[in-house]
Amino acid sequence: METTQAHREKRAVALSSVLAAIFLTVFKLVIGLTTNSLGILSEAAHSGLDLVAALITFLAVRTSDRPADREHPFGHGKVENFSALIETFLLLATCVWIIYEAIDRLFFKTVEVEASVWAFVVMGTAIVVDISRSRALYRTARRYHSQALEADALHFSTDIWSSSVVIVGLVLVRLADLFPAQRFWLLRADAVAALVVAGIVIWISLQLGRRTVDALLDRAPEGLEERIRAVIAGVEHVQECGPIRLRIAGPTTFVEATVRVASEMPAGMAHEVANQVEEAVARLCSHCDVTVHVEPAPSSDSIVGEVRAIAAEAGLSVHDVHVHPMAEGYQVDLDLEVPGGLSLEEAHRLATRFEERMRTRMANLVSVETHIEAAPSSPGNPGHDVTSAYAGMVEAIRRIAEAQDGVVECHAVRLREVGNTLYASLHCVFPGHLSMEEAHRYSAQVEAHLRRTFPHVAHFLVHTEPEETGVQEHLPDGAPRVGANGGPDPG
Repeated sequence: METTQAHREKRAVALSSVLAAIFLTVFKLVIGLTTNSLGILSEAAHSGLDLVAALITFLAVRTSDRPADREHPFGHGKVENFSALIETFLLLATCVWIIYEAIDRLFFKTVEVEASVWAFVVMGTAIVVDISRSRALYRTARRYHSQALEADALHFSTDIWSSSVVIVGLVLVRLADLFPAQRFWLLRADAVAALVVAGIVIWISLQLGRRTVDALLDRAPEGLEERIRAVIAGVEHVQECGPIRLRIAGPTTFVEATVRVASEMPAGMAHEVANQVEEAVARLCSHCDVTVHVEPAPSSDSIVGEVRAIAAEAGLSVHDVHVHPMAEGYQVDLDLEVPGGLSLEEAHRLATRFEERMRTRMANLVSVETHIEAAPSSPGNPGHDVTSAYAGMVEAIRRIAEAQDGVVECHAVRLREVGNTLYASLHCVFPGHLSMEEAHRYSAQVEAHLRRTFPHVAHFLVHTEPEETGVQEHLPDGAPRVGANGGPDPG
């Protein structure tokens, strides 16, 4: 019912514009020929093109209201945008003729203009009609988001200003009789007024043309995607909002959005989430057609598994993989192990190829950051405990660790040598009330300080333990030690 009323109102206002344009065109043409006023004749030509534009608008509105069919699955709304583009070319063509005639009268021939009462009557009547029609067209265009009606309203609004300029030109012509000394210039005021009219029409036409081309090329309205994304993010159970595509066809905005929900969510519940997203977007953007695609959101564990699989295919290993959710997807930070003995250039080339493979294979990956390090030696080249051989270094490590913030005690410092490479591990005791984030931050500070002091050590593993339960040192012989990252202590 509401759609039928919209169609009826749009057609009625478009038809009334056609009738108004016919009246103004004939009225201006008769008075312009009678008074020999180029300003009024240019306005008659302008109104004539307005008549053509009004007819195009009327036909476009009738066509765009047709429902979608097999050949036009998105409907016929683009007809309105195309009609607006035609109107733009018609206006620019008129301006070319007006400018040509105005220059001819200014520099090459003199035409006597009769600024009679009828000239003022016709222009005053035109202004009244233009104000009435432009308001009616704008009101209907805003109500039903019709670009064709908005373009027609723009034509009538342009006529208001151009008619006012012509009246000013006629007034100056009348003043020529009162000021004979300035008669030469005042008689040419009508042509100058016509140039001003042409300038106004060109500027308005270019603005209309730009907006029309944007609509035909499916350019998304500025800021609309951000507003839609914010609304979707506020819908319950939506974990991420993926790609959003927008296109405008006549009064309708087509929205295609991808949302991600928990992978374990039942299909029925996911369908209900999609309905809620459609309703939320419809409240934000009236006269829109919303399509929502629901897909499972990747979990951190699945992403880490995918990263390890990609690394294994490349013959590499990764550890300390961290997944950070972002507004557009997620970011991955990791440590990448490359074969020992490579130059930095060779290692960086391997890392770059690995990152490119991740970006190609992993959907919604915003960025990836890798820390390159040499892979541990193979079991065929076992390491040796050399703690006793580096007694001074062991004591220095203990003192440095205990000097850092938050460290209560440092013990169980061990050194292992594999080939010509040293690896170190140590246990640091922290107050038991610390949060895991604080303990991790303090242990990272210890590791960073030790790396700066002993750059020749390949890796430092800092095991954290609470002050009140510091029992790791008294494990039975043969019991495995567990590092701070959950892996075995290399000591």
